[in-house]
Amino acid sequence: MKQTLLVELLTEELPPKALVKLGETFAAAVFNGLAGRAFLEPDAVATSFATPRRLAVSISGVRAASPDKQIREKVLPVSVALDKEGQASPPLLKKLAVLAQQAGCASIALAELERASDGKAEAFFFTYTAPGQALALGLQATLEESIAKLPIPKLMSYQRPDGSTVQFVRPVHGLIALHGEQVVPVALLGLAAGKQTLGHRFLCERPQLTITAPEHYASILESQGKVIANASQRKEAIRTALLAKAGADQILMPESLLDEVSALVEWPVVYECHFDEEFLSVPQECLILTMQTNQKYFALTDAAGKLRSRFLIVSNIATDNPRHIIEGNQRVVRPRLSDAKFFFEQDQKKKLGDRLSGLASVVYHNKLGSQAERNARIVALAGNIAGDIGANAPMAQRAAQLSKADLLTDMVGEFPELQGIMGTYYARHDGEQDEVAIAISEHYQPRFAGDALPATATGTVVALADKLETLIGIWGIGLAPTGDKDPFALRRHALGILRMLVEKRLPLSLSHCLAQTAQQFAGNANFTDPSADVLTFLYDRLRGLLRERGYAPDAIDAVVAQQPQRLDDIIERLDAVKAFAALPESQSLAAANKRITNILKKNEAAHGEVQAALLSVAAEQRLFGAIADTRVEVDRAFAAGDFSATLQALAALRDDVDAFFNDVMVMDENLALRANRLALLHSLHGMMNRVADISKLAA
Repeated sequence: MKQTLLVELLTEELPPKALVKLGETFAAAVFNGLAGRAFLEPDAVATSFATPRRLAVSISGVRAASPDKQIREKVLPVSVALDKEGQASPPLLKKLAVLAQQAGCASIALAELERASDGKAEAFFFTYTAPGQALALGLQATLEESIAKLPIPKLMSYQRPDGSTVQFVRPVHGLIALHGEQVVPVALLGLAAGKQTLGHRFLCERPQLTITAPEHYASILESQGKVIANASQRKEAIRTALLAKAGADQILMPESLLDEVSALVEWPVVYECHFDEEFLSVPQECLILTMQTNQKYFALTDAAGKLRSRFLIVSNIATDNPRHIIEGNQRVVRPRLSDAKFFFEQDQKKKLGDRLSGLASVVYHNKLGSQAERNARIVALAGNIAGDIGANAPMAQRAAQLSKADLLTDMVGEFPELQGIMGTYYARHDGEQDEVAIAISEHYQPRFAGDALPATATGTVVALADKLETLIGIWGIGLAPTGDKDPFALRRHALGILRMLVEKRLPLSLSHCLAQTAQQFAGNANFTDPSADVLTFLYDRLRGLLRERGYAPDAIDAVVAQQPQRLDDIIERLDAVKAFAALPESQSLAAANKRITNILKKNEAAHGEVQAALLSVAAEQRLFGAIADTRVEVDRAFAAGDFSATLQALAALRDDVDAFFNDVMVMDENLALRANRLALLHSLHGMMNRVADISKLAA
């Protein structure tokens, strides 16, 4: 008989940041454990529940017992099972006695055994039907496995009333195991299964709730216990309530904050609170961060994005008179905002420029020196990069010089997430040029995948300098990313560099940038120039970046295989390759190019000029002439940056290239003819691959 199964662990308050993961892992582990033991119907479905005080899973289509299973078991090799007279040996008799017990029969005769090869030698096999296992046994083993698999960083040891000590993420006070309307007799963490649970700590009027059937679990908890058991439903209820309460204002509602708040409450209610208008003189990023990080509040802005003095809280208490809840939260947030205001006012008493000397006492990395030394490298790089792209070098160097100064401010000391942002505010207060001030925050961009790039030229220059210094410096002391470990976020820095070069079309050479950066570490005995490895790493990241933008892998390979030093025209090259690949001539030319590549690899001697007088076969003469004619169009289009026209001009060569390979023996015994034909192919190969390596398009 199949029924729905419910399992619930009733706990003390679980870690909010881990709740969703705990709930999902617990549900998946129970489902997979039962599935592996053949207790589930093919259409069985698991539903996860997680609140601050419980982990639960409901699974439909669970059998009361697993089906019988036919087992074919190897007994012993014939050479061991029979004695010299062909009778059962003592080892065989002993093995048969054990098997008989497993199979539930009195005894097993030699005649009942199957004699067959095991792939190496003849052996005896016995086939029997093992009876199915009761759900209680399967669920007991599954639950023990499941709690062992939970992602719990640190277990808590606690005593049960009987004096026994158990371990779990938080103390567990109740266990439900209900199959249909019947309790499954299992035990876990010192608790025997039942069908009772608890509702909301304050809002539930009953001392206990009885779950009559698994299908009623969520509805009983909600209607009688004032608990929304499903984590995603609770989160969406909070989102809806926040939006309704916000009204015309915009609500700052990061998903991470929503997840955390929904893991703190079982019956969410949204209330509106206010803080004093005087705090709005503080940069709103500071106020927003302290409200979100320390208090788990939701800030509001007007339509223009300016912070309002009203904010929203999510409470676990529903009441007709929330005055005490509102006043309590307003009273709690005030000291936090006062601290932010104090830090801001104190920081402004000292200019950023006056803080620079303090960077010498801040260690960046013990093998790379202090933040002051790092700052000097970034300043030098910013000047070089600005000169290379025609930006304002003095402005870029000033922004680079001040870029890390806010690390020494009280505000950033309290809220490290505000580094750069506070530097912009303080630089403006100090009277720095606005682009310098903006660059201080922009140089951290992009901070994450999909983040905006710096908008100003100065911000772009300093961002490149900062990321190049980190990438080369950290890699150069032997801390390259490995596998899934990247503690210095070098992958993110590499993607930031690539995005700026590609999206802002910066005329910078990758190798030149890396070499300039490596020069900044000259004299450091801990540093080994990693430019070659970093360049390979950047090309690998570039392939991934372009795949995410929808370009075909073969087109990406064709372009990146050329290891382009500048990336400002890479999109045009990719689009040109895409257009070329659509031509009917492309596959034939790509295959020919691949063939030429292989021939030239095997014959790497220097290729001279083609001698027209040595072209003895009509097909090679025609190809020579076609190359000369096509080169004019290819050179003109390439010089104009028209990569599509460059590649499409090659289409005219298809018939002549095909004829050449049909009629001409490249590796002729005559060494002069062979060298001349290799020179002809070398000339063709260079012209065909100016935009991309089109051999990568060959099917």
